[in-house]
Amino acid sequence: MTQPVPIRRARVWRVLDAFSCQGGAGMGWHLAGAEVTGIDKDPQPRYPFRFIQGDAIDYIRAHGHEYDLIAGSPPCQHDSECQRIRGNTHPDLIAPTRAAMEATGRPWVIENVRGAVPKLRHPVMLCGAMFGLQTYRHRYFETGGGFTLTAPSHPVHLVPQAKMGRPVPEGHFGQYVGNFSGVPQARQVMGVPWMNRDGIRECIPPVYTQHIAAQYLTSTLEAAA
Repeated sequence: MTQPVPIRRARVWRVLDAFSCQGGAGMGWHLAGAEVTGIDKDPQPRYPFRFIQGDAIDYIRAHGHEYDLIAGSPPCQHDSECQRIRGNTHPDLIAPTRAAMEATGRPWVIENVRGAVPKLRHPVMLCGAMFGLQTYRHRYFETGGGFTLTAPSHPVHLVPQAKMGRPVPEGHFGQYVGNFSGVPQARQVMGVPWMNRDGIRECIPPVYTQHIAAQYLTSTLEAAA
């Protein structure tokens, strides 16, 4: 498995993990050496780091400038295919989140699903196969505040993927969404052993944000040189 190489720096750096859910993204920042604070409107008893329950956008406006990097995953349900099929409605928070992040003057990252790509500015796609995970889980990342992101080489998808939410057949990659079976397997594949099904089906694998963190740290060290 390809893993980002942690970069050491003398000062502790702080990341705000907005719309944190159970902390998949937060764990990646932590593994890269950050002090992580999560915020979410719902209680998150499984979140493994400092946690604040509250409105993420309001908190970014009031306190985002106190962090070195702000990262957020506005709820993806508005742009997810399964929610559109069901006819469910959800708030679209990408633009308000971006505006709040931009106002802080800090580097920032917004993550979302493929359906949100038209709303994202020059997003970079990350895939589990880039990091040796046995799941594809494409996620799209927009960066700003002077920080840019590049992706590793994207391998051709040669391994078949299990159908959405179904058990994973031998020789297939998992697709851990919806009311899927195989929580222990999903925990191992995605590197999130503390999560339950609700957290797994929406989470960013920690290796994604660990990769982003390595690039952020490289850029800040280069800027300081």
